[in-house]
This record gives sequence, structure tokens and C-alpha cells, in this order.
Amino acid sequence: MARDGYFPWRPHPWHGVSPGERAPEVVTAFIEITPYDLAKYEIDKRTGYLRVDRPQRTSSTPPTLYGFIPRTLCAARVASLSPGATGGDGDPLDICVISERPIERAEILLDARPVGGLRMLDSGEADDKIIAVLRDDPVWDGVNDLAELPEAHVNRLRHYFSTYKLGPGDPPGQPIREIYGRERALEVIGAAVADYREAFGDASGPSFPSSD
Repeated sequence: MARDGYFPWRPHPWHGVSPGERAPEVVTAFIEITPYDLAKYEIDKRTGYLRVDRPQRTSSTPPTLYGFIPRTLCAARVASLSPGATGGDGDPLDICVISERPIERAEILLDARPVGGLRMLDSGEADDKIIAVLRDDPVWDGVNDLAELPEAHVNRLRHYFSTYKLGPGDPPGQPIREIYGRERALEVIGAAVADYREAFGDASGPSFPSSD
């Protein structure tokens, strides 16, 4: 248990970190991958450490910082916002964070303002990607909605998530089903927080899963 606001041990990044006191308008993001990584890392749900999921199979690398919002879950409520979804993918809600200054370290926490998102299905399951800007960023902090981002930024994200699971010679990947703005992004985050609370308990004392 935290004492005087401090933990005597490292909390689990998914379960032991708040999604942010001002969520969903400003959220905490745990970063798993940077634009400089040539392997895809994912949180190990049991231990909270990063695990190598796979080397990047092509030259494509993520165009932004990429991670998840703690204490969120893509389950029934998130799936209800994604037409055609058979359910949520059972993972925390993914987030991409745009920063003007290069941030080369992963496994960090930062504050971000959601401005939109990409609606995706992975094997029929809801797998949204929230797009956000780094809070107080000197260049991007004035952006309030996805429509205000340069088209090139959005296209890079679309291309990456359309192809990031492909190997050389594979057929085209799963298309982006929808690109949405800030209001829908806040709705998806709220649904993911509610899905988490139903599965694990409220933010004051979640129960921990015993396995992946």
C-alpha cells in the first residue's frame, strides 16, 4: 500500500498507476515503444515488466510514442462503441502520444491530452488506438482535436497500424475502420475505465489478475 503518497515498491504499470486525476481530458500514459525501437515491446500482464513481443518484421517503426492508459480495459463497453466488434481485446487501451522533442526512452510515464483515435478490429475484437499530444508540449499543446493535426501525421499512424503486424510478402492488413475526433476519444476512454473497474475493482483498490 502507498504510504504518504509513495510506494515502497514499484507498482504494476497497468494496475498500480492512476489513469490521471483529470482523465479522460488529461490521461497518464505508460510508454512501451518509442519511434526508435526496432522490436515491439508489450507489458507482461503478470509481472508488469516489458517483454519483447516480436522484432519489427519490416522497416516500419511507430511514428509516435506508443503505450497504454493505466487502469483501462477494452471489454464490453469499448466494444459497444465499435460496430461489428465481437468484444474487446482484453488489453489496456492503447495510446499514441505526439511530442515535438524526441523522447528516446520507453517504460516511462507522461501526461497526455487525447485529441482523437483510430477504430480498429483485431480478429473481430475492439482494439482502438487513442491519439494524444504531450501535455505542455511547446508545439503541439495547442492542438485540441485530430482535425487540427497535419494530415501527414495521421497518415503515418494509419499506415503503421495497417501494416505493423505484417511480414514481408503478407497480404494487406486490417484496415482502419474509422478515424475519430476528441469527443469520441473521451467517450472510448471513459468506457475503458468503466470496463476496468467492472473487471478489477475501482481505482482505490483494484484486484490483481492471477494470469494473462
